[in-house]
Amino acid sequence: MRYPKSIQNLIDDLSQLPTVGPRTAERFVIHLLKQPQENLEKLAKHIYDLKNNIKVCSYCLALSETNPCAICADKERDRSLLCIVSGFSEMLAIEASKAYNGLYLIIGKNIDFNDNSDDKNISLKKLKERIKENKIKEVILALSPNMEGETVAMYLARFLKQYDLRITKLARGLPMGSDIEYADEITLNNALINRNKIQ
Repeated sequence: MRYPKSIQNLIDDLSQLPTVGPRTAERFVIHLLKQPQENLEKLAKHIYDLKNNIKVCSYCLALSETNPCAICADKERDRSLLCIVSGFSEMLAIEASKAYNGLYLIIGKNIDFNDNSDDKNISLKKLKERIKENKIKEVILALSPNMEGETVAMYLARFLKQYDLRITKLARGLPMGSDIEYADEITLNNALINRNKIQ
């Protein structure tokens, strides 16, 4: 016997989420069926608002309800510092450490290492714009100390050599193979304060 179509459709939809298989999705749906109607309506509204209210900041590429985001719009931030992170969750982790008061750029994972042209690498185009607009003096490569993060850091260090600025990366308080978004605030704080100069 199969589930009614309304249940099966939701199971199928939830199964598309990362790390959610059909069995977990099934448990979610059964749990939702037991919830009061107002809870389901609130959840539906939050999902609807997610797509309608969230924008991408045109400066740092962070998720925000405003453009520019609150960090990029904050005149109190040190506009001579630029911290490059791979994703929004890493940016939030660094902000939680309270050890950094500069600007950010989310570089993402879409860098074509064989092509420096702006049309292929939106992140590199944004990086060039930020350096020129804000008279950046230091770029901090705050990338996870794993194979992917180290590869991107080496590529960006070479790319940034054309500019007259200081290039640093987080100190080795972060163990090799770890992800920044899961590091505790004290470790991140120490990694930022003791960052190493690349050039």
